[in-house]
Amino acid sequence: MSAPAGRRHVTVDGRRVCHRVDGDGPPVLLLHGIGRTLRDFTELHELLAERFRVHSVDLPGYGGSLPMARPCNLSALGEFAARYLDAVGVEKPVHVVGNSLGGAVAMRLAASEPARVGSLTLVNSAGFGREVTIALRLLALRPLGRLLLRPTRWAARRAERSLFHDPAHATAERVAHALAVARQPYAARVMLETARDLGTFRGVSPRWREELLAEVQRLDVPTLVVWGDRDLILPATHLDAARSRLPKARTHLFADCGHMPQIECAAEFHRLLVDFWAEAGADAAGR
Repeated sequence: MSAPAGRRHVTVDGRRVCHRVDGDGPPVLLLHGIGRTLRDFTELHELLAERFRVHSVDLPGYGGSLPMARPCNLSALGEFAARYLDAVGVEKPVHVVGNSLGGAVAMRLAASEPARVGSLTLVNSAGFGREVTIALRLLALRPLGRLLLRPTRWAARRAERSLFHDPAHATAERVAHALAVARQPYAARVMLETARDLGTFRGVSPRWREELLAEVQRLDVPTLVVWGDRDLILPATHLDAARSRLPKARTHLFADCGHMPQIECAAEFHRLLVDFWAEAGADAAGR
């Protein structure tokens, strides 16, 4: 898969990585979810690039990025995020925004290298509860998981539709892109490695969730947690868990919105995010 217009490649740990970089100002890193690509942040990326230096990246083995030499698990993805920042020369603390799996990767990066993270924004993030869509839980079953990942237009359309409350967002272009991504020769392997590291047929594993949240609780990093109230992938009840586990975090629930507020509520999310960063900066200056 070649990089679409506006996207380019960088080498991270000897592997080709697809990313997009635009704008000037404080650095921002946008991290997508499982089986997804940086395309999920196009709307937010372009809004933020008016005031920030915005980095959107395809995680290893997804989209235009080659897989890592090691298995694709949460620990490896957190290390990748740090090495990516090294590769693109980001030395200042970065505002990290992660959707779904990307939220867990953002937390892993912050827990492992807190000095590199200026703030955390967790968007319908993995890590706050066991419940997850049956489509991901079935991937833990062998050999059913690989069969379910056979790329078909019907499967791509169904997956896209599940992400949004408003079906108008599941466009033909998004379906075509999802199908192209699923047809990558390593796509199914990486997806299975990631899904099976994070959970089982019973749901998201409590082991890594408890360990990671305990580490994040100890951090002094401004944190925003947002959710869509109609999320079919990770239920909005997880926002209550986030409020309990991260009591200092700011939270927001988007109405009539699914798993990707950065798409369905792009303008509202952008305003919320910029205000959060401004307040976090003011709080830091006052300490």
